[in-house]
Amino acid sequence: MSTIRNKSVLLAATATTALALALGACGSDGSGTRSSAPETGGGAQSASPTASAAGTTGTTGAAGSSSARKSSSGSGTKAGSGSKAGSGSGSAGGGGNATSDSYAYRHPCPAGQLSVSMTTPADAAGRRVIAVHNNGASACGLSYYPQVYLDGANAQGGKTVKPLVPGGLGGAPAYPVYAGRTAYAVIDLDPSGATTGTVSGIDELNVLADGDHMADADTRNFPLGSGALVLKPKLGLYRSTIADAVASMKTADTSS
Repeated sequence: MSTIRNKSVLLAATATTALALALGACGSDGSGTRSSAPETGGGAQSASPTASAAGTTGTTGAAGSSSARKSSSGSGTKAGSGSKAGSGSGSAGGGGNATSDSYAYRHPCPAGQLSVSMTTPADAAGRRVIAVHNNGASACGLSYYPQVYLDGANAQGGKTVKPLVPGGLGGAPAYPVYAGRTAYAVIDLDPSGATTGTVSGIDELNVLADGDHMADADTRNFPLGSGALVLKPKLGLYRSTIADAVASMKTADTSS
């Protein structure tokens, strides 16, 4: 009996010890888990702004990637616009744009694409305005000034007078004239206004719109009318307005 009781007490004590150990172990794990949770939570909270910022820059996170894709897409659209503008510039630079200066530089005006006319300003009887109109659908290039000479319409081997033109020219390879636009050049037959010493027998103005690329057969002949006085005439460069063409004519100082 005593032995049985002792065994019972021993078993009970062993069970109690085992239970205590088990409870101690459980308490330690739970405490570790609970204590780590706030740290993890705190870590998550402190990491959250970082993750959010990363998301804003699109470097991490699904939302960040989406944001980055959206931002990238927006930038792509703008870049695309830039590319489009760049393409336009490229086209102009490469001469592919039929409304650009560079296209005109690469494409001399065909005579058949132009109409050439001449008028006498009401306020300056000694001047003539040469107008070259582009009837085509694309820009084209002209020489800096028309090729002009004066002579007698009925003279056989008579006198020929060429005007002075502006000197020291350079820059663009041609004067661009756009579709539907007009280039003007002005010639003053007698800049000094002299009434004596003028060249006799001159009654015709001959105009070749582009002396650099057109054949002589494309020359247009315009009557000056009776009584025209010609003495050391001056011719200006092509310009987009008559006023600018007059200003250019006044600078003529070089033989054409």
